[in-house]
Amino acid sequence: MNFLKKKNRSGDKIYFHYDFGRAKGQRPSTGVFIYSKPRDQVQKNHNKEALTLLEIKKSQLTLERQAAGTGFIPSHKIKSNFLDYYSEYVKNNKREGNRHLQNSLDHFKAFLKKDFISLIDVNENLCIRFRQYLLDNFTGDTPANYFARFKRVLKAATKEGYYRVSPADDVTAKSNSSVRLKEHLEANEYIQLLKTPCLNSDIQEAFILSCYSGLRWIDNKKLEWLHVRGDQLTTRIIQKKTGKPVVITLHPIAKAILDRRRSRAGDNVTGNVFNLPGQDGSNKSLQQWIKSGGIKKHITWHCARLSFSILLQDENVDKATVALLLGHTSTKYVDTTYKRHRPKDHLSSISKLPMPEKMPSFLNQ
Repeated sequence: MNFLKKKNRSGDKIYFHYDFGRAKGQRPSTGVFIYSKPRDQVQKNHNKEALTLLEIKKSQLTLERQAAGTGFIPSHKIKSNFLDYYSEYVKNNKREGNRHLQNSLDHFKAFLKKDFISLIDVNENLCIRFRQYLLDNFTGDTPANYFARFKRVLKAATKEGYYRVSPADDVTAKSNSSVRLKEHLEANEYIQLLKTPCLNSDIQEAFILSCYSGLRWIDNKKLEWLHVRGDQLTTRIIQKKTGKPVVITLHPIAKAILDRRRSRAGDNVTGNVFNLPGQDGSNKSLQQWIKSGGIKKHITWHCARLSFSILLQDENVDKATVALLLGHTSTKYVDTTYKRHRPKDHLSSISKLPMPEKMPSFLNQ
């Protein structure tokens, strides 16, 4: 292993670089320098210690290369705190728009209630307790999603030699079946909301847009005018999970909202379409508006997306089309999440059962 020397512009210092080849990025700096002509004892001492540090770096790099493919991890590469390894893995592997990996780390820290845990203390029992923590605090697929990311981190650590066998290998990710059914808006409640004034026009118009397009709160938060093309929304922010672009044909109500906002802002409008507060603030304002409209339901922003799906299915729009409009590549979530869980009208449902023209005689006795 060789180091390259390079003087700075003034020539009073010599910097050292790794020599991995001649291609771009193959000569990174070691971060170590010496004085080319030390003027005093302090600079002489600096040079002596800097050269010692270079030898240590050279030795460490040699060990890393020798250990490649053996499963052995040189001590200088081992992170004694599992949370440091976890944090670095999240930093290097997170994807924009998908918060499951970051959230798994955040909730693992909340579960531990401390800033340090050694690798040996991350055992199967701890994994089981963390899974139960997630099941106790979240519903639906969220516990399974977070725990699956946790298992992925442990699997990566195992491949790098931190473990012989991943401590989470035999601990399966579980969903929480005790899902609290979310409310949704019926067709008549759509009309009711359209007639109800709201103190915050951004909240009002963004939520109605969601009701007629299936947009999430975050989609509206990030929606820019460059995504609006006539009677369509063309943007990649709609569905980050699949990475697929989604083109939404706007309902006349949705188009009217955007046209109205554009006319108020001017033809050369740029930037975000809506100026929304945070998600909690948006839901708080939304619920006040819902209450003033006389709708006695607990409605959050997600309910607009759910309502969009349910009302389309009520009109016999096929599941594949509904899934596509929601930005999904399969009908999985339409079958499990975005569907009607409560009957719309009990009486109209049971009236479909057989009924004779006259009441049976034995019921008239």
